[in-house]
Amino acid sequence: MLAPFRGIRYARDRVSGIANVTSPPYDVISGGSLEHLRAADPHNVVRLILPGKDADASRAAAGLLREWLSAGVLIRDRMPALYLYEQSGEASSWLQRGIISLVRLGSPAAAGILPHEGVMPGLVADRRALMAATQANLEPIFLIYDGEQAGQEAGTATETIATVAAERAPLVTITTEDGVTHRLWRLAHPDEQAAITADLAGRRALIADGHHRYAAYLDLQAQMRASGLGAGPWDYGLAFLVDSDAYPPRLGAIHRVLPGLPPERAAELAKAGFTVQDLPADRGLAGALESLDAAGREGTAFLLAGGSGFWLLSQPDPVQVAASMPTGASAPWRCLDASVMQQLLMGRLWGIADSERDVLIIHDAADAVRAAASTETTAVICNPPSFEDVIQIAARGERVPRKSTSFGPKPRTGLVLRTFGPAD
Repeated sequence: MLAPFRGIRYARDRVSGIANVTSPPYDVISGGSLEHLRAADPHNVVRLILPGKDADASRAAAGLLREWLSAGVLIRDRMPALYLYEQSGEASSWLQRGIISLVRLGSPAAAGILPHEGVMPGLVADRRALMAATQANLEPIFLIYDGEQAGQEAGTATETIATVAAERAPLVTITTEDGVTHRLWRLAHPDEQAAITADLAGRRALIADGHHRYAAYLDLQAQMRASGLGAGPWDYGLAFLVDSDAYPPRLGAIHRVLPGLPPERAAELAKAGFTVQDLPADRGLAGALESLDAAGREGTAFLLAGGSGFWLLSQPDPVQVAASMPTGASAPWRCLDASVMQQLLMGRLWGIADSERDVLIIHDAADAVRAAASTETTAVICNPPSFEDVIQIAARGERVPRKSTSFGPKPRTGLVLRTFGPAD
């Protein structure tokens, strides 16, 4: 179930530029890019979504949010609305459109929102604390749904989106440093809202990005109900919904970095369960990635990197794979590269349990390789899973290992925020 809300947006005349105060989602921002975003404008949204790690960080973010609202840096729209959001890349001629809205929270059966990926409790607690302190959803989760429903023509929501984008001037148009153009429209007419809401009612949506935030939504909802407050704004969360038939998502890989594991040792241990090939150093990362891509077409494969070396892991031993898998896991789950990496490579052969402390997550392969430049650190570069495999596993009620998928294009943070305090 969708619901309109009074969006909070940056006032153009109070910031150096809307592009300068927005950011990528919190979990893809590295240390260097964080400082770059903070320097772009003193009101950049990263000061809210990544306020720091000390005990008072969430309260500091809440104070900053109140300050910006009071000073008029952030302004609240007068009437509840849905928001049409468009992203486009001129260089590669891609386009993605969807609706930013509130979605009703609940179990997959009740709410129709399907997680597909596991989460780490510490990250969920961090996001929940920030939401509770700020009484806000500072960035939307990313949901995708089947717009055609078993071969039917595109629904009313997709048609309305196309019409509005073609016929109306947007509220906001910006181009960010990555060359992506972002446009935002406000849909305030009750008839438009009703048509879109009715079309999406009863559909199922897959969480493409934002599993930890969605888990935090549910945790906060449970806390509020347990305190005796009953129903309230915490029964809804902010989301960006995209018709995956009209705008097919891009699915990328996410990589691991293992501090304290020398790459030569990692490659040697991997020989107990994989065919391991030492790649020529002069091929560089580009050549090593070509080898990984070619091997991945034949089955599960990984690229190890560390120091100045690269090793290709392929043809995992099926006996070892079977022995490493948890009881009850389905055949599709067992065949995932991410499952083989977590259960066989890291768990069985390297003796490393997946944790926030011991297994670092990096979205970009080049960044992961740079992080493993030390002779005591190993990067594991992965191929992306297929969209079909992810959908199949989610439909079974299973979840792939955490941080296995990187759906895109991800929505830009800071274009629309939502608060749910007593005055909202």
